[in-house]
Amino acid sequence: MKRIRSVLCVISALLIMVCSIPFNTTKVKAADYWPEGPAVQSQAAIVMEASTGTILYEKNIHDHHYPASITKIMTTLLALENGNLSDTVTFSHDAVYNTEGSSIARDVGEQMTLEQCLYAVMLNSANECAYAVAEHIGGTMPSFVDMMNKKATELGCKDTHFNNPNGLQDTNHYTSAYDMALIAKAAYQNETFRLITDTQTYTIPPTNKHAVQTFLQNHNEMIYPMKSRKYLYQYCVGGKTGYTIAANSTLVTYAQKDGMTLICVIMNVESPGQWTDTRSLFDYCFDNFQLVNVASNEKRLSNGQINTGDLNTNKSYVQISQDGTVVIPKTASFTDTVPKVDNTSANGSVLGTINYMYANHAVGSANIITTKPKVNKFNFSNGGTESASSTESTSIKNKKPPMYINFRIILYVLLGLAILGAFYALFHFKLKNIIFKRNHMSFEKKNKNPFKTIRQSKRFRKRRK
Repeated sequence: MKRIRSVLCVISALLIMVCSIPFNTTKVKAADYWPEGPAVQSQAAIVMEASTGTILYEKNIHDHHYPASITKIMTTLLALENGNLSDTVTFSHDAVYNTEGSSIARDVGEQMTLEQCLYAVMLNSANECAYAVAEHIGGTMPSFVDMMNKKATELGCKDTHFNNPNGLQDTNHYTSAYDMALIAKAAYQNETFRLITDTQTYTIPPTNKHAVQTFLQNHNEMIYPMKSRKYLYQYCVGGKTGYTIAANSTLVTYAQKDGMTLICVIMNVESPGQWTDTRSLFDYCFDNFQLVNVASNEKRLSNGQINTGDLNTNKSYVQISQDGTVVIPKTASFTDTVPKVDNTSANGSVLGTINYMYANHAVGSANIITTKPKVNKFNFSNGGTESASSTESTSIKNKKPPMYINFRIILYVLLGLAILGAFYALFHFKLKNIIFKRNHMSFEKKNKNPFKTIRQSKRFRKRRK
């Protein structure tokens, strides 16, 4: 017996020991991992995915820097939004003589189309052309600068102030890598801008001041070998260079691969660091990240696993927009993303937006849109003439009317039955009481003369005789 007790004591002690050991059940998920980016020489750099706005790499992205000629991306965007490519641009005295640096040597009174001017601005970084475009679009230089700053604010820029359309040095002319990525993203959504920025060479025909053609070359050596082929990048689809002594080298570059479009902004770096840093960052992003379509992979909305608040997500009436995408590391799964519905973004057919987070990074979004189900119209016949087609009539006849449960009517019926039951019970009680009283009264009358009936009967009278 003592031996059994000692064994039990030992077992109990072991159980207590095992239960007291703290077990760490936390698992490391792919969503907890974000690939580490390369070191770059640039003082500020960012890589943003164009369709989602996802930031894949960042370094000092909100620091203020002089942009130099990458300013011309904003100038070109405003010109495309507010002018016509066939417009005639006339070069003023200020456009020719109030600018310096890179140019294509235009003269006062020279005329070119807006399209030709924009190719000169984006490919050859012509400062006098940017000035002429600004005067043509804004009316005056100060008015166009106001347009630039208002547009920057609309795009969400908070570290930007423009003071001219070409990026020539000015202490009041600055931006950040992040803001420049926002501007570049907006510009790339314009089809004409994409065409211009992806052009390697362009020829301006003779003008009223120049009898010969003007040949333009793209200064971005990642897309065109202006000086050397060593910096060419096969996935590059455009961009804009910049340089001043104060700004150092700056560069905005677009690249596409595997359905993903990336925007890289480099600021304040010694050349050729703008080329090598951009290539290094593009390779890092293309090697480590993937673009995933939301509508093809999101099953949690229809399964009720996403909190949608008051939003009705009945799949008969809503669906996820087909153009919604997220960018996640290639080692991760779409289900590792954390979705959150924003109902405040409702507008027209858009009922809300699903915003996705991954490893504390905003990685994309998708709109929840209405399917706009069509209701068949019922065509009334006029004067006995059947207006609806026989097919529609047959389908209407064959369709069983939907059954609806109206709880208010049910309540009224039950209440009515209850009232009828009460009346019936009351009536039954009263009737029973009346019958009882009548019987009682008749009984009392009979008891007053119990022999009266017998005496008055014929049989009784015969016996007495």
